[in-house]
Amino acid sequence: MAEESQRSTTPLLHDHRQPGWLRRLTTSLRLKTSLWSELSGAVGDLGTYIPIVLALTLVSHLDLSTTLIFTALYNIATGILFGTPMPVQPMKSIAAVAVSETPHLTVSQIAAAGICTAGTLLFLGVTGLMSLFYRFIPLPVVRGVQLSQGLSFAFSAIKYIRYNQDFTKTTSTKTTDPRPWIGLDGLILAFVCLLFLIFTTGDGGRRNLVEIDEIGSSGTITTSQRRVEKRLRILSAVPSALIVFILGVVLCFVRDPSIVNDIKFGPSRFHLLKITWDDFKVGFLRGAVPQIPLSVLNSVIAVCKLSGDLFPGTELSATTVSVSVGVMNLVGCWFGAMPVCHGAGGLAGQYRFGGRSGLSVVFLGIGKLVLGLVFGNSFVRILSAFPIGILGVLLLFAGIELAMASRDMNSKEESFVMLVCAAVSMTGSSAALGFVCGIVLYLLLKLRELDCSGFSFSRSNSKSGVEDENIANP
Repeated sequence: MAEESQRSTTPLLHDHRQPGWLRRLTTSLRLKTSLWSELSGAVGDLGTYIPIVLALTLVSHLDLSTTLIFTALYNIATGILFGTPMPVQPMKSIAAVAVSETPHLTVSQIAAAGICTAGTLLFLGVTGLMSLFYRFIPLPVVRGVQLSQGLSFAFSAIKYIRYNQDFTKTTSTKTTDPRPWIGLDGLILAFVCLLFLIFTTGDGGRRNLVEIDEIGSSGTITTSQRRVEKRLRILSAVPSALIVFILGVVLCFVRDPSIVNDIKFGPSRFHLLKITWDDFKVGFLRGAVPQIPLSVLNSVIAVCKLSGDLFPGTELSATTVSVSVGVMNLVGCWFGAMPVCHGAGGLAGQYRFGGRSGLSVVFLGIGKLVLGLVFGNSFVRILSAFPIGILGVLLLFAGIELAMASRDMNSKEESFVMLVCAAVSMTGSSAALGFVCGIVLYLLLKLRELDCSGFSFSRSNSKSGVEDENIANP
């Protein structure tokens, strides 16, 4: 009787279950920390996003309104799809070539480079080759790429803080004009923001709170420990990165009040780019060729590894991430949007400042969408006055968080491979070169330890030895 009742009620239970898409939506957008922490994490990767977008807009005449709107939609989609603070960042190699080399790449050539890179990643993802690479690439080599990228971000951040930058000419940080100590973009302001972020976020982990919770559950917590717990909980709830970013926006208008007169409301009109065969040829050779290895290593493989480190049990699929990069650019680049990818540095930055769920990047996407629809291309006037020292502070924390992912190398051999890979990547200015050197070194070390007893000369020796033994003992 009970079995009949259970069989009769099962269909009703299935009828009332949530659809798959709704279940994914609620899971991805569920708060894992406080709302303020997610908002703070949303601006964690702007230290790389703003300088590159600003340079492409001023030098290559990229349509900022279109880029803001499309990257906003990408943010919202990836937040729902992955359920983690998956970043949407500019393709750095393409951006560097576009504004640093002469002649500068045109908007059509930049788009062509993004389309070629996206097509390659989409092919690798759909065919399963990306998952194959991800499964067999040694972890020390991946850690070497992450370490080099993290330190590269940190070095650039220090230069942002110490020296004046002119993003109307290049995205690089080679200027030696020292930043003044006093001013609305001076060293003192940057140091105050740096100390504020360190004081509120600490090392970026939740270790102290977990330890105090364990002490409290055992019933042995003291009054002093209770005060420390209260202070740490208050500090961890402060949206520190969001406060620093809002401070930067306010200082934009204080530094240059004429910005208000230059603001024009409304987005620019969408239009399809006319991309010729010559644009594809130039874009592929100058932009896509250096970008493809970086996208494969940092935007797919490294970001999947880092996701597994930061969110245990929820490691992302290399196929899904690769296809995501491909689809985003095969749509947006045709309308003139900036080529983008997912980056390990952006994920580290958003995690560092409190992002723990897809809700973090959804908030960022909503903010970009509002800015793109309301201010359009005139928003570049605000970005051009943003204190670069503050961007350097945000970028510094993102770089250090990414570099710290390499701390799990437990043997001297693994650390050796990782450090050689990172050193070559940084001195050769090529993640692909460091990756190749890391793979070769890893294989040489494994070959050195290989058991050679199975080779033919060893088998012949052992065989002759057995025959001799049989003759001696018939």
